[in-house]
Amino acid sequence: MQKSAPLFTPVLIVGCIIILTGFAIRASFGVFQIPIAEEFGWLRAEFSLAIAIQNLAWGIGQPIFGAIAEKMGDRKAIVMGAVLYAIGLVASAFATTPGAHQFYEIFVGFGVAGTGFGVILAVVGRAASDKNRSMAMAIATAAGSGGQVIGAPMAEWMLGFMTWQSVFLCFAAAILAVLLLLPMMRAPEAATKAELQESMGEILKKALKDPSYTMIFLGFFSCGYQLAFVTAHFPAFVTEMCGPIMPGGVLHSMGITTTSALGAVAISLIGLANIAGTIFAGWLGNRFSKKYLLATIYALRTVIAAAFILTPMTPATVLIFSISMGSLWLATVPLTSGLIAHLYGLRYMGTLYGIVFFSHQLGSFLGVWLGGRMYDTYGSYEAVWWVGVGVGAFSALIHLPVREKRIEAMA
Repeated sequence: MQKSAPLFTPVLIVGCIIILTGFAIRASFGVFQIPIAEEFGWLRAEFSLAIAIQNLAWGIGQPIFGAIAEKMGDRKAIVMGAVLYAIGLVASAFATTPGAHQFYEIFVGFGVAGTGFGVILAVVGRAASDKNRSMAMAIATAAGSGGQVIGAPMAEWMLGFMTWQSVFLCFAAAILAVLLLLPMMRAPEAATKAELQESMGEILKKALKDPSYTMIFLGFFSCGYQLAFVTAHFPAFVTEMCGPIMPGGVLHSMGITTTSALGAVAISLIGLANIAGTIFAGWLGNRFSKKYLLATIYALRTVIAAAFILTPMTPATVLIFSISMGSLWLATVPLTSGLIAHLYGLRYMGTLYGIVFFSHQLGSFLGVWLGGRMYDTYGSYEAVWWVGVGVGAFSALIHLPVREKRIEAMA
């Protein structure tokens, strides 16, 4: 009897560590909103724009690093990404003007692209068996949530005894340290003969002509908008708008005594809930229609976001929202990447997912930038929150007509 292929391979383990480290750093940027703005006397929109540019650069860099990985090798792409990530963090630590921060976040964004989902999921997908692929990509995605669990609280803790500049330097050292694990990351080519005969130009032409690919591209926009807005602005939103944490309560007894601490914990709790949610989404993706699962996730996000903004914000509603939204947070990623692999094959999955991910990052850019801009204009995040509700409903609807039958390779 043939032994079944293992789910946990060295490629999956190393991929998880790289994603966890990169996302721990990226998810912490919202914690720096208030300290940096207060030190330099900037408007909220200034650092928000820096984070927005980071997200846009990540989106632009994702298909580029996907193509680099497919042409030059996965590990070279990851090394380039980690080095750019570190350069951006070190340069940001010494930046003293809004323009400098905004420029250096381009390096950080490209660094996230080279060490993030596009490159890593493609490697993990090729290294996994057909039976384990959806779950393996879900576990790698969940590692990003693991980074979110530790990133924001760690940054908040480090800010208690060092400057934000020193925190950035520590983060740069951490992302470079993961490169020591790269020798373990070897993935075979997992493509059919027909896929190997196709050029990148042919598969791109085929995908771009397919209405389903366009719908997936458009639908991923709201995911980026919602996630980036919450990551960048939710800690500040909670700090300023949440009702007080009462002495003697559960949170107070756990040492969470300020709304600032609650904001950082909320980001962590979202990540913690999403570990289970993303793995569950991967399990469901092996058994049910991916497009209907995606439509359901976007519809639930829309309902949760609307209910939160319509309810007075208290510590209890912050926790309920964090757990509810967290369970759906990155659940779209293994389903979207898995749907692309199913429709167009594994050979150029990194590039095809990278193009779709650009839509995600356009949403991220707008979510972060509009959050800061509208806050400075209206003194509130409410309007930009309702925009997120609207685009979430759009994404739920646009996934319904997606065709899930695979397009065969060209002759």
